[in-house]
Amino acid sequence: MAVLVAACFGGEAMGGVESGAKPAAGGAEMIFEKDVPIQVGDGAVLRANVYRPQQPGRYPVVMAMGIYGKDIHFADGYKLQWDVLKRIYPGVDTEGTSGQHLRWELVDPERWVPAGYVVVAVDSRGSGKSPGYLDPFSTRETQDYHDAIEWAGVQSWSNGKVGTIGISYYGIKQWQVASLRPPHLAAICVWEGGSDLYRDWSHHGGIFSHLFPTAWYPRQVLPNQHGNAATHYRERDTGQPNTGEPLSPAMLAGNRADHPRDLLEHPLDDAWYKSRSPNLPHIEVPLLSAGNWGGAGLHLRGNIEGFLRAGSQQKWLQLHIGTHFESFYLPEFIQRQQRFFDHFLKGEENGWDEEAKVRLYIRRPDGGAFRTEAEWPLARTEWTRLHLDAAGRSLKTAAPQAAAKVSYRPLGEGVSFSTEPFAQETEFTGPLKAHLWVSSSTTDMDLFVTLRLFDPAGEEVVFTGASDLTPVARGWLRASHRKQDAAMTQPYRPYHCHDEIQKLTPGEAYELDVEIWPTSIVCPPGHRLVLTIQGRDFEARDIPGRILHNSEADRPRAEFDGLCTILTGPEHDSYLLLPKIPA
Repeated sequence: MAVLVAACFGGEAMGGVESGAKPAAGGAEMIFEKDVPIQVGDGAVLRANVYRPQQPGRYPVVMAMGIYGKDIHFADGYKLQWDVLKRIYPGVDTEGTSGQHLRWELVDPERWVPAGYVVVAVDSRGSGKSPGYLDPFSTRETQDYHDAIEWAGVQSWSNGKVGTIGISYYGIKQWQVASLRPPHLAAICVWEGGSDLYRDWSHHGGIFSHLFPTAWYPRQVLPNQHGNAATHYRERDTGQPNTGEPLSPAMLAGNRADHPRDLLEHPLDDAWYKSRSPNLPHIEVPLLSAGNWGGAGLHLRGNIEGFLRAGSQQKWLQLHIGTHFESFYLPEFIQRQQRFFDHFLKGEENGWDEEAKVRLYIRRPDGGAFRTEAEWPLARTEWTRLHLDAAGRSLKTAAPQAAAKVSYRPLGEGVSFSTEPFAQETEFTGPLKAHLWVSSSTTDMDLFVTLRLFDPAGEEVVFTGASDLTPVARGWLRASHRKQDAAMTQPYRPYHCHDEIQKLTPGEAYELDVEIWPTSIVCPPGHRLVLTIQGRDFEARDIPGRILHNSEADRPRAEFDGLCTILTGPEHDSYLLLPKIPA
């Protein structure tokens, strides 16, 4: 079905077939084709929405494929987030757009079609209007995406160059499909999307990230399952469910994977995960990777690792702040996305190739600003060790001369180590790690390591993050997963194999490195950094987070509620490695 809709100047949809539509006064127009069939390699048919310029011609394509519903308005599917976005940017659905085609984590066609693009949004197999077996992140879904890109590349309205764009799930799928090298894929723009299904999504440091995937699947995915007649979602233009012809409950259950159970039943980084994680060195197209400093546990590490490890010769990294969704929709960032694609999909000489490779928001307690850099980590980094002293609960540049230890119960407040107040403004930007000597009264222990900032009055500084309030940085490690991959590990960033479980001998000391996800923070004079080590999730200001690791099946109390000990001193040099940036 094709209709002509007024776009970009707040016009209303002008129902009816294309030939009967009339332009809105003063408004730009686009052709909207709904539920367009795309046949993929095994004969299955997916459904897509296609938005394209009214003027005949061949245009570059920006595409996304995912499981959140191509026909559900952002405000209807995610009202809480929509209200936040409207407070941040009231013009999101009024300035240059009617907002009627806004979808969660997807571009607004009314901002892209007038800029000379075709926008294609595809319901993944088993979701929305696309029949089939719903299996998030699966190889079949990724192959479907490959085939959809190739379909778009040969349509009469396409110039043969396809770019992919989208947040989170739509970002994760981009890393996956780009590693398959579809011939018509010309560039990718990955916004807050992990690139390692095990380390970024499922098991942080080997600890099962229970709450988010377990709640995410029934709350955000299953309402969009194809055939779900009980869905509470309705399409605004038709008033009908967005899930196609209804199926029986038994068929619905049989037509989907049990994703949370799959994650729990694969505690190691086995072939199941590897088939769902991209071969990053195989990616060759130009890429723009945008992560969130406040995205610990989901939307930070993968953007950095993807940028570093992708085989692309032309690649850029941006790290920003704020909620999970706001930056994607702000005009400043849309302009940046379009400049990137204008260069690689349209061939415009707009200076993008002269852009700095790295653009970082440098955080301060009272704000911050973007700064450009040439590489990651920053070449001028002064890698700084702050040694833990269990006797004084301190972090100091000088290593303690006497042995000491401190013990804590895993489910309590843990133990904290503090610096002295900074005498002068000090910046830390980059990767970091905790090198710790530990012991446990049981055969395993989980380490939740949190870097925090306190002002002179003793108040903690926290930031609005992608999922919740967030401290300066967080890291995780299950002690039995301490084995590292020597080829992948860097002095500042351990890379754990997660391919075997090495249990502890109770009471014996073990040396291990905890990967703390990267950060940027400027510490003003009088402020202190504090390293908190616990056996449970850190929750800022006692506000429950969304990225929690609280599965009883993964963390039975008998093994993970023993007495935990941190050892310090000459024979057990425990330290925090920080990326200090000279003034």
